[in-house]
Amino acid sequence: MAEAKKRLFTGIQSSGTLHIGNYFGALRPFLDTYQDYESFLMIADYHALTSLKNPGELRKNIFDVVRDYLAVGVDPNKAVIFQQSRVCEHTELAWILDCLVPVAMLELGHAYKDKVAKGLEANAGLLTYPVLMAADIILYDTDIVPVGQDQKQHIEYAREAAKKFNLAYGKTFKEPQEKIQTGVAVVPGTDGKKMSKSYGNTIPLFGSKDEITKAVMSIVTDSGPQTEVENLRETGIQSGNFLQPLNLGRIHTLLKSKEELFDLYANNQNNYKAIKEALIEDLEAFIAPMRAKRESITDEEVRRVIEEGSAKAKAIASAKMAEVRQKVGVSL
Repeated sequence: MAEAKKRLFTGIQSSGTLHIGNYFGALRPFLDTYQDYESFLMIADYHALTSLKNPGELRKNIFDVVRDYLAVGVDPNKAVIFQQSRVCEHTELAWILDCLVPVAMLELGHAYKDKVAKGLEANAGLLTYPVLMAADIILYDTDIVPVGQDQKQHIEYAREAAKKFNLAYGKTFKEPQEKIQTGVAVVPGTDGKKMSKSYGNTIPLFGSKDEITKAVMSIVTDSGPQTEVENLRETGIQSGNFLQPLNLGRIHTLLKSKEELFDLYANNQNNYKAIKEALIEDLEAFIAPMRAKRESITDEEVRRVIEEGSAKAKAIASAKMAEVRQKVGVSL
């Protein structure tokens, strides 16, 4: 008898247009591994509410995210694609975990601390965001979660939440492990910071060639401090005494190997325009097929994938929550 596959879980917020940082940081790691596991992809629409307050935009984004997953090559017959809000057990379990997880631990959350440090108002949802994410993950007895290095803390929180429940009520949840794809887990934006919609430094994943060109031409070409020089040396885009622009090189190595890029960068040490034009062509070659596929996917197809996937997820989550309710004492 064949050994049962381990379970893999990943999710992405329905909070706007995807960019290449989303692809290489989350989607690509999933694409590389999902068929080796019993895989679950969650459209994290409740998580999006921490920042997105426009209901029409949120509904559109839910459809867009599923269309995006299908366009990059995910087969809905080989993964469960579902909508978080259609499985009410996520928020139910999150409340139970809220009653176990200390506030002090949540106050150490990266996203929460970042907003507080900037003097911004952090809503309660942002504070408890890691608890809902923990519920998302452990609800399905997840073994593996592909994440970027900057999201490792979330998986640590999920393990901690699972431990606390197991300690209080008996062994119930698995403790998930992160799967980090080194080297591309954190994708730089056009300004050198982490690529993020909130920073306005993105390259759209399904953008037109004009949109790609505009984004690439805005890439900052500052070589950066010595610590960044050491990072660049590891990518191989350095020869002799010359140093090429960090942001261009880091983004370019997502598409081609350092060996393929070496001559381009060596021969254009002071010609950033030529390097950017080459990057534009490489991005267009990479994005165009996915863009065409995405445009062919209908709303009806998306709705069918959501409904079928959510029904599968609901069945698993309901069974798990029946066990949880019995253990915490609310099931009579």
